[in-house]
Amino acid sequence: MIRILFGVLVSCLLFPAEGFALQSEAKPLATIDLATAEGASSVNGQWKYSDVKIVNVPFLAAGEDGQPGDQPNSAYDIEPKAGDAEFDDSAWETIAPDSLSKRRTAGRISFNWYRIKVKIPENVGDFDPSGSRVVFETSVDDYAEIWVDGELARPFGQKGGSVVSGWNSGNRLEVGRNVKPGQEIQIAVFGINGPISQSPTNYIFMRYAKLHFYGGTRSAETVEPQEVNIEVVKFDDCVDGFLKKNTKLIKLAHGFTFTEGPAFFRGDLYFSDPNENRIYRYRKDGRLAIHREPSGYYGPKFSAYGQPGSNGLAFDPSGRLTMCQHGMRRVSRIEADGTETVLADKFEGKKLNSPNDLVYRSDGSLYFTDPPFGLPKMGEDPGKELDFSGVYRLAADGKLALLVNDLSGPNGIAFSPDEQVMYVGDWNEKKKAVWQYAVHADGSVGQGQVLFDLTDRPEWEAIDGVEVDSQGNVYISGPGGLWVVSPKGEKLAQIKTPRHVHNMAWGGEDGTQLFLMARSAIYRMEILIPGSGMGLRQR
Repeated sequence: MIRILFGVLVSCLLFPAEGFALQSEAKPLATIDLATAEGASSVNGQWKYSDVKIVNVPFLAAGEDGQPGDQPNSAYDIEPKAGDAEFDDSAWETIAPDSLSKRRTAGRISFNWYRIKVKIPENVGDFDPSGSRVVFETSVDDYAEIWVDGELARPFGQKGGSVVSGWNSGNRLEVGRNVKPGQEIQIAVFGINGPISQSPTNYIFMRYAKLHFYGGTRSAETVEPQEVNIEVVKFDDCVDGFLKKNTKLIKLAHGFTFTEGPAFFRGDLYFSDPNENRIYRYRKDGRLAIHREPSGYYGPKFSAYGQPGSNGLAFDPSGRLTMCQHGMRRVSRIEADGTETVLADKFEGKKLNSPNDLVYRSDGSLYFTDPPFGLPKMGEDPGKELDFSGVYRLAADGKLALLVNDLSGPNGIAFSPDEQVMYVGDWNEKKKAVWQYAVHADGSVGQGQVLFDLTDRPEWEAIDGVEVDSQGNVYISGPGGLWVVSPKGEKLAQIKTPRHVHNMAWGGEDGTQLFLMARSAIYRMEILIPGSGMGLRQR
């Protein structure tokens, strides 16, 4: 049943999955009841269900620091682990929306999963949901945890929202902001029969499940730094030398349209939202501000572009911010007085496509990639003047040289610690590979060779950002998550985060913090060794 609600007072509640607090919101503009066939159908939703098993797994006993140590032990876990947004629940039982109240599991100490993917409709009754905020509300007998688009956030001291609120309490959390019709949101509810310490003589069921729509879209904002779920798959024991055995992922901010192109400088993180034509600055004290707007496009036809703003950012040896500007199709630098200097906008008299990522070498030369992804129609755009996508070197004297012209979508770019190897990620759905090039004494590069290939991965993503640590290990944003490979291309680790990481930057006082740009959010991950690159030399 779909109905417009009036006069519903919502008390001040935290919504930890997205980190928002709604201050006495008077009433939702519309509500969809997901426990009815009409309501579920209106969002193209289908409830999937599974019991959960408790299984024995190998683990590690606590070390002196209280974290997993070196002594193997045995622990308990659950199966299936179905919080991931991409989890395949196609083989699960499909249950009718009006059967959510049916008692399930075998009772006593038991757990289960309810999953539903909702699509924002064109209209909810007479209400147009475009631009609204969406809140999911449910009550599970007896406790619930809620994953949204693969994320389970848990600030210290949290009660409710994405985690257990209390005995038979309701859970409310914001699952989307500034939504658009057709946008999909994956919700997974983990049910718990309790109290655990007194094996209950009852079962798990869901009392209700609703989507509330509110106006007043909120802008991007910081959250109290909070741990979110992460999974690290290790393929080599050497990983323990640079990744903690109990790796933590910390969420710092959210609400962005698309985070990209990070650069760390003098304690602060700078990054782009190319869709919104902005550069943000996340300060070391946790404050967030718009650093520059517009950032990459100054023309009148903003609506024609998907990503008109800046993308890749870097600081030159003098500490000046350099930007890849999609809409203006150029690489520019911000001077000390705030004026903008164009460094490169044409090659052999033809406009560049849309510079994407860039990196400085210690000799002051600038290397950047130039795919067509920032153009209104990308590779098919009629304004595209070059018939290739290039990788370029801009020498300190201003001379521009084409280094590579045979990649489909050159994207992320980085150097080995000794700057003798250049790595380029190619966004190419048919060949999802990172390429390596030997760097000659004059700054030119040799023939490209594949360092790491992920073409056989089933996910739709290709290769985006590339970074390198001080040992020469290469961190790659690719299908299936964040991959770490050795300088020889050996697969070392796969890091699965709630939202797909598109780019990275090293930071922190000692260079051991890896900041992750993950679509609508930014995260921080502690690494045991520092990163490598120009930004760290400017600390």
